[in-house]
Amino acid sequence: MPALGASRSDGQSGRRSSATLYVVATPLGNLEDLTARAARVLREVPVVAAEDTRRARKLLSHLDAHPRLVSYHAHSDDGRATALIQLLLNGEDVALVSDAGTPAVSDPGAVLVQAAREAGISVVPVAGPSAVAAALSASGIAGDRFLFLGFLPRKGPERARLLRQAATCEWTLVLYEAPHRLLELLQDLAAATGDGRRAIVGRELTKVHEEFRTGTLAELAAHWAETEPRGECTVVVEGTGPVSEVAADPDLARKLARDLLDAGHSRKEIARDVAERTGLSRNEAYRLVMELA
Repeated sequence: MPALGASRSDGQSGRRSSATLYVVATPLGNLEDLTARAARVLREVPVVAAEDTRRARKLLSHLDAHPRLVSYHAHSDDGRATALIQLLLNGEDVALVSDAGTPAVSDPGAVLVQAAREAGISVVPVAGPSAVAAALSASGIAGDRFLFLGFLPRKGPERARLLRQAATCEWTLVLYEAPHRLLELLQDLAAATGDGRRAIVGRELTKVHEEFRTGTLAELAAHWAETEPRGECTVVVEGTGPVSEVAADPDLARKLARDLLDAGHSRKEIARDVAERTGLSRNEAYRLVMELA
């Protein structure tokens, strides 16, 4: 089999002195979404590093591919990454795959990629399926600029900070969530941004039971309060729009401050967020908050 990666030879044994780390996007669900290039790479590399070896084994069996399968996930110790880097330095190409979609996007693959780059190893993306792109493309919500927040922390000040950022962000938001935490996420987003913010929940993307449900955050929360969601979810939330639009309409600035007050944020935090979002001075934003409070 010809080597995939371009690299040097040691001049004696002919063994390559380093190889290539391929970052391979795999299907979200529908196997027909696997690219021909990804299939070729997975058939030819000697080693595949997989977030979930059981899922990867099914895909490799479907391709009649027989690489050595190595587990690499969020709980792997530093020694696993070191061992994979050593394989690459010894001349063995490695393909990195996640559970589904594009590796290193909201998964532990970024650590291995960084280690490979620091070691001077070539990193080659093999592009393909992405839940972010799939959900955005089918949402009907502007995707020219968006903020990807991945999985929010389950609780604590960092979750609160990101929810405040979501409330004032002018761009579309994209988030991931597990089904059993979807309702809480929708409720928290509604409390932070206001019940009327438009959103869409994509569930079981590219699979048999794929579903997109649109509505306001309040409507979506009400639906999932009565219906148990199944499958991983991608949530797309409409942004507030350009700063100039909010600044031109004092009623929108007032509504933003009111929504944040109702959500229980401190006056200082609200004044800062309203000022950043609307173009008001800090003093003007604080006066507005005090008036409403």
